Amino acid sequence: MRLFLLGFFALLTSCSQPLPWPVSPLYNLSDGVPGVDYPQTRQEAIEAIVGRYGHYDIVAYEDASTRTPMRTFIVSYGFTEFFVEGDSLMQLDDFLSASYLLNQPSVETSFDTAAVEAIEPRVQEVQLEMVDGLWRLYRPESPVLLGIVGDPDLPLSQNPQDPNIIDADGDGKPGVTVNITIARFVKGEIYITRREIYRNHLTLQPDGRLTGWVEDLSEQFVIDANLGILRQPSNNTPVPDPGLNPLILIPIDNSIDTLEELQSRRDELFPPEPRF
Repeated sequence: MRLFLLGFFALLTSCSQPLPWPVSPLYNLSDGVPGVDYPQTRQEAIEAIVGRYGHYDIVAYEDASTRTPMRTFIVSYGFTEFFVEGDSLMQLDDFLSASYLLNQPSVETSFDTAAVEAIEPRVQEVQLEMVDGLWRLYRPESPVLLGIVGDPDLPLSQNPQDPNIIDADGDGKPGVTVNITIARFVKGEIYITRREIYRNHLTLQPDGRLTGWVEDLSEQFVIDANLGILRQPSNNTPVPDPGLNPLILIPIDNSIDTLEELQSRRDELFPPEPRF
C-alpha cells in the first residue's frame, strides 16, 4: 500500500500540470494621489493611522524540489491595531484564520483555525517616514514560535525529538497539523513547527487604507507525518515578489469583533482571493 501511495503521490506532483502564478501584482496597490486633507506632519500621520483595521494578507511560497514546482498561497485574516506608546507608533497583529491555495488541482491542504489562534499576537514598533509625498510604514520582524517553545530569536530546532515541541493546536499531535488530501482519496497529516518572521511594508493611502506587501523570512520544520510518504523535508521558500505577497488593512469599527463578523463582510472589505 505504501509503495502504491508513493507512486501515486509522485505521479500527481511530477506528471500533473501545475498551474502558473497569477499575473503579478495580484491587486492594484499603486499609491493614490494625496489630497488637501492628507496628513502633512508626523503627528497628523500618526493620528490618521491610529485605530483598528481588518487584516488581509497573502504570502507566496514555492517548492522547487519536485519535478514540477509546487506553488502555494497562504491567505490570512485577522485584526491589526495601531496605537501610541510614549513617542512610538506600535502595531499589534492578531491572526484568526489561514488557508492554503495550491497550484496542484489534485492536492488540497488545510490548516485548523486552532493552529492560527495559537499564534501569539505580535506587537512591534513601526517606523514612519514620508517618501515622495506619501507616508510609508515599515514594521521590522518580531519572530514568533509556533508548535514549539523557546527563544524565538534563535534558529528553529531541526530535532524531531526536541523536548520544547508542544501540541499548539490541541489535537493530540506534536506541533501544529497540516491536513493534506490527494485526489480526494489519500488523506494525510503533516506535523510542523514554525518560526514566523515577517516584515511589513505599508503606505497610508488618501482614503485611509494601508496597503503594501509582506516580506517573509520564516522557517518551517516537518516533525512527523501520519503517512511515510509525507515524512520528508519541507522545501517551501518564500517568493520575493511584492505583487504576490500583498497586505491590505481596512479601517473598521468595533462592530466587527470576531472572525465570523469579519468573514461575513469579507467581500465588502477586501478584494477577491487569488486563483491559480
